[in-house]
Amino acid sequence: MKKVLVTGSNRGIGLEIALAFGRAGYQVFATMRTPSKATTLSETIKAEELPISMHKMNVNSDISVKAIMDEILLEDGPIDILVNNAGIGLNGSIEEMPLSEFKGVFETNVFGAVRCIKAVIPAMREQKSGCIINITSVSGRLTSSPLGCYSASKFALEAISEALAQEVKPFNIRVGIVEPGIIDTDMAHEIRGASSSIYPTSKRMADLFHASLKNPTSAALVAEKILEFAESDSWYLRHPVGPDALPYIQWRQSMTDEEWINRHSLPEEEWYNSIERDFGMDARR
Repeated sequence: MKKVLVTGSNRGIGLEIALAFGRAGYQVFATMRTPSKATTLSETIKAEELPISMHKMNVNSDISVKAIMDEILLEDGPIDILVNNAGIGLNGSIEEMPLSEFKGVFETNVFGAVRCIKAVIPAMREQKSGCIINITSVSGRLTSSPLGCYSASKFALEAISEALAQEVKPFNIRVGIVEPGIIDTDMAHEIRGASSSIYPTSKRMADLFHASLKNPTSAALVAEKILEFAESDSWYLRHPVGPDALPYIQWRQSMTDEEWINRHSLPEEEWYNSIERDFGMDARR
């Protein structure tokens, strides 16, 4: 039975990933900061008798990551598949976001993933097999205010993943980047909330998320893509997920940098008209 470790498994995409692998017959180590809050996961494991164990692990802590990884290695052997899902989705303008929160996003979204990667690679390299899947976002390919900090962290993880893929391929270790669009998660619902920012882009992004979530895309779709990649022999690096993911990426690629900046700096009515024209979505509310 192959072994999978999933970070940030208490809710949303992470929860669905853990369940998808468990239902497919993998031995799953579902990690999270506070297992006592993961009631849905715990109840589902019991109800379906899934091969999933829950572990307290803080990806921001060297000590915490090492302790759990060492414990699993000693008792169960090397991890075959690592899914770096744990992340923070704070949004806010560059001016208004406190520097401490800016650092916190990078600590989890970037360094947390790196800690876990460094913990599993030695055994994968020794056994000459393994799979590392890093969940970034469409925001790892394009950036829009007020998601500058979040995007920066996901851009960083994409760069690390691309370099890592080059390093470990000779050891038969596959690396995949999964890039969800707007998914029905707590983070997406938080972004769609009303904004008190002095910058109009914050309200516009909230309205865009609000409109998109009227026809929500389930987190289970992301889990299905991750399981599909893990079970394949594909070396394809990037995997956009969701009905809006690739269209958003292509939308950005169709413009120069200056056109992209100008598009998001349009007067209010022109901006809403552009979204309606390009995506058939009325984001006004």
